[in-house]
Amino acid sequence: MKRANGEFPFKCVLSLVPLINFWNQASSKGQNVTAALCNTIHERLKKAPELLEPIEDLSVLDRYRELVDALMTVVFRPSTWEQDHSAALVPLHLKSFYATPSFERVLKFENWNFSGRSYFDETQIFQARVLKAYLAILKQFYGVDLSVDYPFIVTAKDPDTGLDRHFKINIDPRFVEIKKIGKLKPLSEATKKSLIASVRNPEVWMKAIPPENFEFHGFSVLRAVDVTDQEVLSSLKRDLIEKESIFSKNGFERLQERLRTFLRQPDLVFGLAAFQGEQVFILNPEYKLGKGCIFSDSHHHRKCEFQGSTFAHVVEKGEPLVIEDLQTYPNRTPLEEAFIQEGIRSILIGPLYYQDELLGTLDLKSPNPGDLNEVVAMKLWEILPLFSMAVKRGMEELNNRVQAIIKEKCTAIHPSVEWRFRNAALNFIGKGEETTTGLEPIVFRDVYPLYGVSDIRGSSDQRNASIQADLITHLHLAKEVILLAGRRRPLPILDAIAFQIDKNIEEIEASLGSGDEVAKLDFIRYVVEPVFDHVHEFSPDVHDKIEAYRSALDPNIGSIYQKRKDFEETVNIINETISAYLDKEEEKAQSFFPHYFEKLKTDGVDHSIYIGASMVEDGKFDPLYLKNLRLWQLMVMCGIVRETEFLKPHLKLPLECSHLILVQSNPLSIRFRSDERRFDVDGAYDIRHEIIKKRIDKGMIKGKPERLTQPGKIAIVYSHRREALEYREYIDYLQASGYLTQDLENFDLEDLQGVHGLKALRVTVETERPEEVQRVSPEEIERAVSSMTPVDSV
Repeated sequence: MKRANGEFPFKCVLSLVPLINFWNQASSKGQNVTAALCNTIHERLKKAPELLEPIEDLSVLDRYRELVDALMTVVFRPSTWEQDHSAALVPLHLKSFYATPSFERVLKFENWNFSGRSYFDETQIFQARVLKAYLAILKQFYGVDLSVDYPFIVTAKDPDTGLDRHFKINIDPRFVEIKKIGKLKPLSEATKKSLIASVRNPEVWMKAIPPENFEFHGFSVLRAVDVTDQEVLSSLKRDLIEKESIFSKNGFERLQERLRTFLRQPDLVFGLAAFQGEQVFILNPEYKLGKGCIFSDSHHHRKCEFQGSTFAHVVEKGEPLVIEDLQTYPNRTPLEEAFIQEGIRSILIGPLYYQDELLGTLDLKSPNPGDLNEVVAMKLWEILPLFSMAVKRGMEELNNRVQAIIKEKCTAIHPSVEWRFRNAALNFIGKGEETTTGLEPIVFRDVYPLYGVSDIRGSSDQRNASIQADLITHLHLAKEVILLAGRRRPLPILDAIAFQIDKNIEEIEASLGSGDEVAKLDFIRYVVEPVFDHVHEFSPDVHDKIEAYRSALDPNIGSIYQKRKDFEETVNIINETISAYLDKEEEKAQSFFPHYFEKLKTDGVDHSIYIGASMVEDGKFDPLYLKNLRLWQLMVMCGIVRETEFLKPHLKLPLECSHLILVQSNPLSIRFRSDERRFDVDGAYDIRHEIIKKRIDKGMIKGKPERLTQPGKIAIVYSHRREALEYREYIDYLQASGYLTQDLENFDLEDLQGVHGLKALRVTVETERPEEVQRVSPEEIERAVSSMTPVDSV
């Protein structure tokens, strides 16, 4: 720390004697300077005895300015005099008595004190000066060479641009002589170690080596090296680590100042853009920042708004674009015209990539033509990754918030419509999550529905039969225990229980109502089984019979579970086979055109598909994709028929499947029901489609006692003739391709409750010669659909 009077502890004397000695040595050795020049200086020095003495009055230097300039030529190179930032200082002081023009202009002194801003405070600078003095003493007088580097960076305003420039200060002490006053105080090894351990504590050094015992004579040379680029890069890295750097006005303006300094452009305006699907979030210092979110702190646009612009060029090409003068740029779009109206003449736009993913852009604008050029672009290229990381972090934080909102409000969302939920979540964030009750309504209007179902035929009857069989087996096992116990110890109550068991068996064999299963199990658990806890003591064989009874029960449900297990395993195998096949084919179908898909597994699998312009973010849709999806669905149903037919020999129960497609050519609207967390049709008119879906699998052929759906066949239910014509073309194509046989039936259907006038086509799937089925690629499907007769169904 400083002394009480604030003075530096060492006496430091300005003197040119070390420099003059250097000239003398150079002259005697014939190095670096000519003899004539040395002689001239020696002669002139004889007339300037004051320069050979300690200099307390700097006016002495002014009186001998030409001689001082000559002496200083070995310190400051004449060839770089105008460019170098150098000065001669009083030893261990920031007091200049001689400096280059660049130093005086940029790193000027006020009252002979250094005026640049540094990262060190006054106390730290004082400590560094004291330590520097002691290290020199330690090396010269005690033989201890301890190098401690104090990186001293100074920041100063460039008077021409007003921008910060950063300089690393190097001090050259070669013209400083240390003079010992009095007897040298010895230092023990312990003291030396103590000093080395206390480099940050000048008081320890002053106590061990009194500063009044040494004087510093001569001058030191300061050389300032421009490290602006390195410092700005380091500062940008530090800034961009902070989340708020691109989300606060102060942080953004600080980044802009750093870019101005780095690129030496005082009028530069900086902006960022981040991409989220078709959305563009633009951040700049003119916008009100401070919410800490890349969405809330930005202007929002769509990519299509920038079509044909310089911005779009960078996005499409993925490389920087430089326009030195917008006035001369051809094919200007409204975006460039707006720039010109704002006074912008030169622009530079760079892409921001992270692991080959284009995240956004960084743009620089200047009112001066030519300010931004290819040289600037090359410098900008090295810092783009820093901004890419900041934008990446901002987008990840935004995505995390969006996903949290979607998870809270909507649970799992199909990938094809996730963009719409993301937009809703973003709007929710933008309005302020605390000020709104929920997400905006999510409705997809004018979408075309496709529905298909593969139903396990007679599954309800088969389920009831399996339940009946297991219950009867269970009751018979219980009866065997009761009868054996009665033989070992005849009790009338046991005969009564056996009678009740027989009665329950008869009732089950006759029929099984909705609540009968529970009632029969309750009878066993609360009437029959409690008796076992007592009768097991009647005899060892009764005990063994009870143990055999209990071993026959399923441990999870406490009853016989064999026929039901066979049924449920069979249903599960069928469902999983159909579901896996659908999932595999659906993944391919998404490559045709994005669409919403959902499936439901019960006794069979049904699936619903919705497709239309409102379901894609860019709103682009063509009826060709609807026809393509209808053909694909029919082909997939053929595949499901074959899969289930081939499965039958391997099932525990001979269950069969029937298959149906419901056609609707009129578009409808679907709405996300936040309470049920699922999509449903929106509006009374569109509800007809849902009614048909729920009832059509039991549809009957008009005038016949025959179900429409039959194993090995696909029923195609429709309402309008144009729908039948369209599907006849698909059928012709699939018959030729080996998917279908030549059988084709056409029926009117019996009216359903609330639904009238339905018709159906029914086709038979080729299952005998599956090896002859022509596998059709997605490309071939598209070509086939394109060649079909246009149908006015869309």
